[in-house]
Amino acid sequence: MPTHIAHGPDPPPHSERASAWDRSQRPEGRPHRDGATLGDMNPFRAVVEGNADALEAALDKDPSLAGDANADGVSLLRWALYHGRRDLADAILAHDPPLDVFDAAAIGRAERLSKVVHHDRSLASARSSDGFTPLHLAAFLGTAECAAILLSVGADPAAVASGPMMVQPLHSAAAAANVDVARLLLDAGAPVDATQSGGFTPLHAAARSGNVPLVDLLLDRGADVSRATDAGQTAADLAADAGHADLATRLRAPA
Repeated sequence: MPTHIAHGPDPPPHSERASAWDRSQRPEGRPHRDGATLGDMNPFRAVVEGNADALEAALDKDPSLAGDANADGVSLLRWALYHGRRDLADAILAHDPPLDVFDAAAIGRAERLSKVVHHDRSLASARSSDGFTPLHLAAFLGTAECAAILLSVGADPAAVASGPMMVQPLHSAAAAANVDVARLLLDAGAPVDATQSGGFTPLHAAARSGNVPLVDLLLDRGADVSRATDAGQTAADLAADAGHADLATRLRAPA
């Protein structure tokens, strides 16, 4: 699972305005089957093992498994994305699972996402079972188009995810090195020096990964280059530790 994603306590329930037109947009409508009862046909285990053949075999035998969620409420599709297996996510999509607002944001299905959030705008601020808003998922896994759709219907660019990591969407974009989404979030009012657990800011993440375009964007929007993590490391320190010597020198230079 991505390092910036952590499970948190159960979030508040979504809006109660769901209608019969598409209950699949809400995760509580997803089936959950005990993995032990599925045996060798457990698609979640196949994803963890990176076993594409086992996943295909399970889905071919029972295509409805493509729409399942695990015991934590995470859909099979997002489970594959969380494990960095977009190829397996594509295999799951081929079985036409129902896509809720979180899945659509994560996989980058802009048309589906737009339909869902324009039917019920409260879904743009909904919380997944693991504590994220759709905007977090679009920023980390999805596309700038999906992030823009969510922002256009009132998604909070400064929403803090549930759980110990306390990430905001800008942290998610920085972790994914997604400069386009970061720019959209900043334009929408995301705090440039937003702090997650450990005292890390988006600039810290950009410096550590050596992402010069993202560093430039954040500095242009007023990021504090002198801010240190809880461990006392500045962006320059993190860049140097990661082997980005030129960037570290630049970040240490006086303004």
